[in-house]
Amino acid sequence: MTSAGRHPRRPWWATPATWLYREVIALQHDKLRPLMFSIAYRMLGSVAEAEDVVQEAFLRMHKSTVDGKRIESAEAFATTITTRLAIDALRSARVRRELYVGPWLPEPLLTSDDDPAHRLETDETVTTAFLILLESLSPVERAVFLLREVFGYTYEDIAEVVEKSVANCRQIMARARRAVTERQPRFEADRTHQVELSQRFLAAASGGDMTALHQLLTDDVEFVGDGGGRVPALGRPITGPTQVGRFVLGLLRQARRTDMRIELAEANGLAAWQAFAPDGGVLGVLTLATTGDRIGAFYNVINPDKLRHIGPVGDLVALTQGTTP
Repeated sequence: MTSAGRHPRRPWWATPATWLYREVIALQHDKLRPLMFSIAYRMLGSVAEAEDVVQEAFLRMHKSTVDGKRIESAEAFATTITTRLAIDALRSARVRRELYVGPWLPEPLLTSDDDPAHRLETDETVTTAFLILLESLSPVERAVFLLREVFGYTYEDIAEVVEKSVANCRQIMARARRAVTERQPRFEADRTHQVELSQRFLAAASGGDMTALHQLLTDDVEFVGDGGGRVPALGRPITGPTQVGRFVLGLLRQARRTDMRIELAEANGLAAWQAFAPDGGVLGVLTLATTGDRIGAFYNVINPDKLRHIGPVGDLVALTQGTTP
C-alpha cells in the first residue's frame, strides 16, 4: 500500500492482459522467425543485420499488441514490419558499403547452422552471386522483387507493405525483373555436382596439377575476396584460369604452412570450403559457383566481422604473419 492507502500502479508489463499478449507473441516467435529472417537476409545479405531487423520487428509487434492494435494476420504483420525495417536498414547499409574496403560479399549462411531460423529453403535467391546481383536494385525494388518472386505475395499485399500503389508496384517489379534477367548469373545450383567438382579441384590443387586445374575452370572464372579492411585480402577480383589457379595454389600452400584445416561445407546452397585455424577458430568461408562441368567463380569471405555468427573466429593476421591470404 502507498502512503495514500492505494495500491501502487503496476507497470504495463505486469498487467494480466499484457502477460497474455507476451504469451501469444512467444508462441508466434518460433513460427514467424524463419519467415522474417528469410526476408531480412535476402534483403540485406547479412546474417547479423538480418537478426537485428528480426529482433526489432518482434519488439514492434509486441508493442503493437500491448497498445491494443488488432492484428488479423500475424504473418502479414510480421512480413510488413520486417520488410519495412529491412528497407531502412538497406538504405543505411548502402552508405556504409560505398566506403567498404575492397569487394563486398554477403555473409555466408551455412547449411549446418544450428539456428533453425537460418535454415532457409535454398534456391538461387540465396546464392552469393544472386545476392550480389540484388545489390544493383534499389531497396524498394529489391523488396518488391523478393516478395513477389520468392514469397509469392500478391501485388495488392506488396503495395500495402511498401506503401505504394498496386500499379506502381507492377512497374517496379517489371523494372526489377528486367534488371535481374539481364544480369542473372549463369551458375547452377546442383549440390551433388558442385561437391564433385570442388573435390576434384581440391585434389588437383593439392597435387599442384595446373593442367587439371585449367580443365576445371571457365575461361572467365573469377576469384573475389572480402576482407573488409580487417585482414589482408584482394583489392579487386582476379580473373582468368591461369591467374585464379595460381592464386588458389598459393592459398593451399599457405594453409599447409600454417596448419590450417580445410573442410568441405555448404554455404548459401552451394559447395564451399571452410578454413579453420589450428585452435579451431574459423578463418574464412570460400564458396564455389559452377556452370556445367567447370567452376566459374570463387567467393572468399575472410572478414572476421562476417564470420562471427558461425562461431569463434581465428586470428588470420597472426597466423599468416602478415602474408596476403
